[in-house]
Amino acid sequence: MTTQQTEQPEQTEQAQQNQRRSAPVSQRASRAQQPDKPATGTTEVAQGASGADQPAPTRGKTSIADVVVVKIAGIAAREIPGVYDMGGGLSRTIGAVRDRVPGGRPNVGRGVKVEVGERQTAIDLELVVDYGVSITDVAADVRENVIGAVERITGLEVVEVNIAVIDVHLPEDDTEDGSADSRVE
Repeated sequence: MTTQQTEQPEQTEQAQQNQRRSAPVSQRASRAQQPDKPATGTTEVAQGASGADQPAPTRGKTSIADVVVVKIAGIAAREIPGVYDMGGGLSRTIGAVRDRVPGGRPNVGRGVKVEVGERQTAIDLELVVDYGVSITDVAADVRENVIGAVERITGLEVVEVNIAVIDVHLPEDDTEDGSADSRVE
């Protein structure tokens, strides 16, 4: 009988440990602090606890990758009427092929280069604009939209947006791909 009495408390302790391990984290912390009281689903923090008086954003670091800013800036620039495409000739050609491949996604970062610091970013854009639009108006609208989107989404300060208009899209450029009427059948 002695062995049975010692085994039962061990089994009870083991069952309690398993129950604590399977409980949600908030309940585990509560039970560890007050093992005699049932868990309420919340954890009480004693006054003077380290970090209890600091807001959450000051207790860790958030870093934003360059590619995040590239994508945001690329999407924001393309939203402006008068922007036909972005990037140089070779990257546009590769992008056109990529867009036609089934399952391929457009490269929203084409024509965008960024430099990202801890609190600031600088952005360079290469644009192809539609013929007939005011380039200065399109550039101003792109700059404003990119700055607004990047600052709103990332919280980074945009120190500059440099825009290079590298080409003008002519309406007749669309018919040069072989879709024009053929002289022969």
